[in-house]
Amino acid sequence: MSVDRKQLILEAATRSFTHYGYKATTMDSVAKLANVGKGTIYTFFKNKEELFDEIVSSLLTEMRVAAEEAMDEDLPFFENVHRALYNLLEFRKKHQFTIKIFQESTDVGTPAVQEVVQRLEKMILQFIAAKIEAAVNKGELRECNPEVTAFVMLKLYISLIFDWEKHHEPLEKEEIAHLFELYLLKGLST
Repeated sequence: MSVDRKQLILEAATRSFTHYGYKATTMDSVAKLANVGKGTIYTFFKNKEELFDEIVSSLLTEMRVAAEEAMDEDLPFFENVHRALYNLLEFRKKHQFTIKIFQESTDVGTPAVQEVVQRLEKMILQFIAAKIEAAVNKGELRECNPEVTAFVMLKLYISLIFDWEKHHEPLEKEEIAHLFELYLLKGLST
């Protein structure tokens, strides 16, 4: 029974954070959405920050699973990284909760939300860096700094998916894969 209440609270909190943002969500609003007393929430979570953290931790786990599921050991490194990054960024685009987090981080600059954005980016960068290290060890890539390379790969993807769409038609997945390979694997010189 208590697990059901906890799950109900988490779902209500996710809806509240998604709809109102972190800053405007209160324990009262979560209690109202969950149809429980505020005291019930405090039996599971000390405060709004702890509740938010649990939702974010669950989100990070879901994102990692989405990235891992995109990987296929029979495919070359660049194709796997492309598939994983694309899945992660599509996940971020499609989930209203993450959209609201990134919007609030940019628009309001709420410290707790900025910290979550940093956690999300750090998880993605660590995931990519680990894949880069494995590819270097297998001889698929030249020796490189995995952290810097992961950073460049992620920022390239963000630019091609989010920044490009601000002023242009969205690029197709295949075009993004082609550009990714061109810029990072082949280079632009003839």
